[in-house]
Formats: sequence, structure tokens, C-alpha cells
Amino acid sequence: MSRLTIPARDNVPEASRPILDAVQKQLGVVPNMFRLIAQSPAALQGFTANSGALTKALDVKTRERIALAVAQVNGCDYCLSAHSYLGLNLAKITPEEVALNRKGESGDAKANAAVSFASKVVRERGHITEADIKAVRNAGFSDGQIVEILAVTAENVFTNLLNVVADTDIDFPVVRAGTAA
Repeated sequence: MSRLTIPARDNVPEASRPILDAVQKQLGVVPNMFRLIAQSPAALQGFTANSGALTKALDVKTRERIALAVAQVNGCDYCLSAHSYLGLNLAKITPEEVALNRKGESGDAKANAAVSFASKVVRERGHITEADIKAVRNAGFSDGQIVEILAVTAENVFTNLLNVVADTDIDFPVVRAGTAA
């Protein structure tokens, strides 16, 4: 059971309801994490605005690959479950690729640079080397895209921390960070 309340849609602040309705319309369901965030209209508005803007950054497969790597590093079962599901069903990533992503790797050379960079940024708390930046650039990413990798990484760190702290009830097929990728 979650440590923080996951309210029903009608029990969130009025300002959060239209955003949850938009999530419902887009996804067909309102995942527990959104209802958890909805207790703070400011946090929900900020999160959904950031998330919406980042759909224009990188491609969906790269964003999901990064989310998987970051969730694994942070040991967030909720996010690992959600992004395994989304990676397989939305981004159409193979199960083998999901397993690689959880290790901070990818079978695609360019994606591998982004995923391994994001994973290292989280593990090292941003203290990366010039060689790390060079590797991402050499894979074909511009400085603007490196900023986007960092933005996607930061967004996922927020949701990881939120869901680990709250111990959010997982409403996706369960994947555990402690199990082999």
C-alpha cells in the first residue's frame, strides 16, 4: 500500500481535475502516479507541461530507453514497470532491448550513447567527464540534444524519487529493479 495517498479523481484539488481528464483522454486511464501528483496542482501542471514539451525532444524510443535506464539505476519499481510496459507497447522496443536499456545500454549505436550517458549522469550525479560528452557528440547528438537527454533524465529522476518515496501502488505489469534485466 502506498505511503502517500493516491486519491480518486474526484478527491483531488479542482485545479488538477482538467489535467487528469486530459490524461484519461490521452491514455484511456489515469495511472496512480498522476493521481498522486495531482494532490499538488502546481506539481501536476509543471510535470505535465514538462512532459508534454519533452515529447518534442528526441524520439519516443530514445525517451523510453532513457526512462528504463534511469529507473533501474534509481531502483524505482513503479517507473520500471510503467516504462517496460510503455517501451514494449508504445515505443515498440523489443524485450531484448528493454533488458539492455535496464543495463544502461542499447543495441542501437546512437541510442546506446544516449542511454549510457543518461545512466552515468544519474549514477555519478552529473559528475561526468569530457570523454562522456565527446562520446555522445560522436554518436551524432548536438549540444541541444544533449540538453534534451539531460531534461528527459531529470524528468525521470523526479518520477523515480516520487514513486520510491510514496511506494506508489504499481498499476502496470510489475517489474522489479532487483531482478535481472
